[in-house]
Amino acid sequence: MYYARTTSDSTKSDWQLLEDHLVGTAALASSFGKPLGIEHAAYQTGLLHDLGKYTSAFQRRLEGSGEQVDHSTAGAWEVWNNPPLQPLVIRQLMAFAIAGHHAGLPDRHGEKGAGSSLEDRLNRFNPSALDPIWKDEIGPRLQAASFDLVPNNEKASVPFQVAMLGRMLFSCLVDADFKDAEAFFSRAGKHDSDRNWPRLRDILDRAIGVFDNLVAGFATDTPVNALRADILAHTRAQASGSIGLYTFTVPTGGGKTLASLGFALEHARAHDMQRIIYVAPFTAIIDQTASIYRGIFGEAGVLEHHSAIDDEKFDPLDENVNLSRVRLAMQDWAAPVIVTTNVQLFESLFAARPSRCRKLHNIASSVIILDEAQTLPRHLLAPCMRAIDELARNYGCTVILCTATQPALDKSNFPKPKSDKQLQLGLTLEGRELAPDPEELGRKLRRVTLIFVGPKSNVELIEDFRDSPQGLVIVNSRKHALALYREAKAAGLEGLVHLSTRQCGADRKIILAGVRASLRESRPCRVIATSLVEAGVDLDFPRVWRAAAGLDQIAQAAGRCNREGKRPVDESIVSVFDAPGYPPPAEIRNLTGDLSRIMSKHQGDLFSPAAMGDYFGEVYWRVGPEGLDRENILDLLGRADKVNGLNFAYRTAAEKFRMIESGMVPVIINREEKAANAIRRLGIEAISSGALARELQSYIVQIPPRARARLVANGRAGFVHPTLRGDQFCVLTDPDLYRPETGLLWENADFLSIESLMWS
Repeated sequence: MYYARTTSDSTKSDWQLLEDHLVGTAALASSFGKPLGIEHAAYQTGLLHDLGKYTSAFQRRLEGSGEQVDHSTAGAWEVWNNPPLQPLVIRQLMAFAIAGHHAGLPDRHGEKGAGSSLEDRLNRFNPSALDPIWKDEIGPRLQAASFDLVPNNEKASVPFQVAMLGRMLFSCLVDADFKDAEAFFSRAGKHDSDRNWPRLRDILDRAIGVFDNLVAGFATDTPVNALRADILAHTRAQASGSIGLYTFTVPTGGGKTLASLGFALEHARAHDMQRIIYVAPFTAIIDQTASIYRGIFGEAGVLEHHSAIDDEKFDPLDENVNLSRVRLAMQDWAAPVIVTTNVQLFESLFAARPSRCRKLHNIASSVIILDEAQTLPRHLLAPCMRAIDELARNYGCTVILCTATQPALDKSNFPKPKSDKQLQLGLTLEGRELAPDPEELGRKLRRVTLIFVGPKSNVELIEDFRDSPQGLVIVNSRKHALALYREAKAAGLEGLVHLSTRQCGADRKIILAGVRASLRESRPCRVIATSLVEAGVDLDFPRVWRAAAGLDQIAQAAGRCNREGKRPVDESIVSVFDAPGYPPPAEIRNLTGDLSRIMSKHQGDLFSPAAMGDYFGEVYWRVGPEGLDRENILDLLGRADKVNGLNFAYRTAAEKFRMIESGMVPVIINREEKAANAIRRLGIEAISSGALARELQSYIVQIPPRARARLVANGRAGFVHPTLRGDQFCVLTDPDLYRPETGLLWENADFLSIESLMWS
């Protein structure tokens, strides 16, 4: 008798039979793969994924021997070395998925002697250890599988398409394995299974009704409000258009959030799509948008997923480690509406770990709103564009590039490849604009006067602030923001507010609500902030000062000035200044150079779509194709030939694909009862780390790793329940280091680092 999982019952009467687990996982994987057209391959992968448990060594492990057993390689070896079973490409994709379903997708080849590559593991495997009874129990169910891809016109892109398909197959397998485990542990009383979400189609009509009631009450009493209504109506009228890629170019304040959602609602209904995924670069936008979405879809329909707490450090499918059972419910994105971040979406699309990849198959047949699309990191822009194209081409997704500063991603803005072995950068976007005449919108929604004022010291900025009871200063670093705030406070300015990522999201939300109230009630309100206020944060100041940056950042800052268009344009001034003593990071310095090269051509309106297109053209020219894929991701996932098959480096690509390069780590601020309650429940084994991480995400401050290590060493922070949770949950224990107005002052933990002062 062969088993897959155990309980505490020594009689084994309620242990999970291996055959039941394999067949159950295969059926689930097939159901997940069917919308993607890979149900047969997913079924075979599920049947073979735990083939290595048909060994006496693994059965002894289940009985408590403690010996280490690699049970993931057996199924990979079988499918890799059984040509009649599947075509070469399918066999190899199945082998990658099976071999990686615990430790993560491997590279095919690795460093000599490292032993972790797929080929090293296959070469070490001894098939004689398998009990041939497996051929009687699951062998008759094995059958050939196939799938179809809609090829890109470029020959060079096909390997990337196959690599993405392999990751989707992996997603179907690991989600099925997770869910089979959840069902078993739930029956055994060991674990609460994931919640059951409603289907989008079941809540869509009601959501559209709520949306209609919401927008029906909007005023059209001003030119700006009337224009917003026109934009919304024009956008919704195009919702019956084909599934695929779209741009949505609307100046800040033009109502992009609601108009893009209106399109998504109607488009999802027209094409019976499975979910709506809203993606933003910053959690400040997430908080604001999630509130709007919950008002329309209800609390039960919206999943907010942007936790900074690492969920990849442990194997959540290790059958004999209680520590991992609490991680079985890592998010699968089965909700009808997802509100998430660029980091969560794109790092998952290039991930190798099971917990990150589990959600991928659920992205298919989604309307994806990429808000503030210009913030996609330049050094990963080429692989990001390729992933966006593939989601639309082969996975039934509509992707909307939604921004006031469209990043010029059409193929026409990139050089043509010199040979068919090189990839054409860019997307096919011509004729796919949702907004009515972006150039004309830019002219109608022009609300500010932009001036460049040269160097400004903190003293000079404070004097400017003194003459403006309401104003916003945006600087390039947390260090500068805090120093300027302290100097302004010492100068006795009223209504001062400091806003940066030193503060946790919960406090930033409260601070922003207070700022909006002060602006509405005409009270003194002088905000000193980092760039987190620029994109998607609904604020309306009469004056804005912006430290020198790229044109897209300046345009976003300008969107916080005279947002409602109620003030004269010539009195709504956005001043761009240099900050002596606070040099910008190298990339921002480069962007200011890109801006300087196009300024003379667009002196009349630097915020026009034409100016923005020329600016991004300068950026792409300076960076070059290599700079748009600095980590060589497309090559790592583009190696394949007809003789040897697939030579993908999944693990290396995942390690290199990091949208945020800061290497920051989270510290939890124990504020409010919600945070305290979640921290208390960290000691309860049956509650998943994923669920608790989502509860705590509003109470996190990201800081440099060495700073956190010093906090812990000095007893000012500590890891909660490390035996159960490892080093996932670091909580600040010294409340004196955190104040809502200044945030976390980690430097006061007897540690000052240049690195800690650089991040904005």
